[in-house]
Amino acid sequence: MTNTRKTTKQFTSTSTHTGKLSVLISGASVAGPALAHWLHRHGFEATIVERAPALRDGGYAVDFRGHAHLSVLRRMGILDTVQRARTGMGSMSYVNTTGKSVAKLPADLFAGDVEILRGDLAHILYDETSPYTEYLFGDSIASLTEDANGVAVTFERHAPRRFDLVIGADGLHSTTRRLAFGPEKDFVKHLGVYCAIFTTANHLGLDRTGHAYRTANRMVAMYSARDNTEAKAVFYFGSPALDLDRHDVTRQQTLLTEQFAGTGWQSDRLLHDMRHAPDFYFDSVSQVRMDRWSRGRVALLGDAAYCPSSLSGMGSGLALVGAYVLAGELAAARGDYTVAFARYEREMRAYAEGCQKMGDGVAGLMVPSSRFAATALNRYYKVMPYLPGKNMAAKIARRAAENITLRDYPSA
Repeated sequence: MTNTRKTTKQFTSTSTHTGKLSVLISGASVAGPALAHWLHRHGFEATIVERAPALRDGGYAVDFRGHAHLSVLRRMGILDTVQRARTGMGSMSYVNTTGKSVAKLPADLFAGDVEILRGDLAHILYDETSPYTEYLFGDSIASLTEDANGVAVTFERHAPRRFDLVIGADGLHSTTRRLAFGPEKDFVKHLGVYCAIFTTANHLGLDRTGHAYRTANRMVAMYSARDNTEAKAVFYFGSPALDLDRHDVTRQQTLLTEQFAGTGWQSDRLLHDMRHAPDFYFDSVSQVRMDRWSRGRVALLGDAAYCPSSLSGMGSGLALVGAYVLAGELAAARGDYTVAFARYEREMRAYAEGCQKMGDGVAGLMVPSSRFAATALNRYYKVMPYLPGKNMAAKIARRAAENITLRDYPSA
């Protein structure tokens, strides 16, 4: 497992000793390691700080679709590795309370060209970058103080350091964004839905497929994972923003039980399994909307800057494209961050907003407000394969994913 590497440097700039631009990245999930890869490719030096004590294995499946996403994976040299770890998911069925299929959705509607578990992707990116990237696990940024020569950073655990630039790739609840731009409430837009996911036994014997049960304002689903040896349980429920401690797992699981107990299908079985799950994720379904993604020597990347929501199916692909563009613009500007950050925003703004549109309106389809609406949606999905526009949703998603022309950037 990953080891935390400590440092004894006291506000010493890495660039002072190596001549390389030194960049601190907050977040070791997807966007952060992807950025570290490209920074190294362009001759810069990256350090990643991650609050978790090690890589997070859990999470939902993420997908990549279209030329832009696959092109970045190919240029990184990891496309073949990602494809070997792909979920291979097929169609997904909506079921009634007895488990009988009432509608079926094709795989290309939600799985893209390549689908992989987020935890598996994180390990691939870590294995690729750890030989040349310093990782500081079990820590987080405490303060940022910028001056003409760099950013002085204090950490919760490690000794203070100094870097040329700081990039926040630390997700929806970004610490970097809060320190550099202001409180979360100014930028995070709640979409009216909460989501929970955890790993469980594949007791339904699902074979690269999933089942979903939907009722008024709630949906519970289960799909196979890792060659059918396990499964992921997913819960969605509609709610206005809640005053919850996002680190209080016990309260989150209690709330989920209150929402889903007795609602039918596999709900009660999965709620029981939840208490023994090796991982558990709970959060709001939200987007991040910001007028600008940089301030001085600090910039944001991925969900920290332009989270499209987990319902969009675009978050990981958008993060990888953003990492490619941000590092490339820094290389093209020869480390001049004022020029590079402006170009990064110009290249990515329309693309990010298009990806965010894929998450708009989806919440109502996931958790319809009434039992009547849920039944009507199931009936629509049942006849959808026979309708003239049956592939329209998948085509719209692909157009959004491909709506950017990637520049070729200089290499070191």
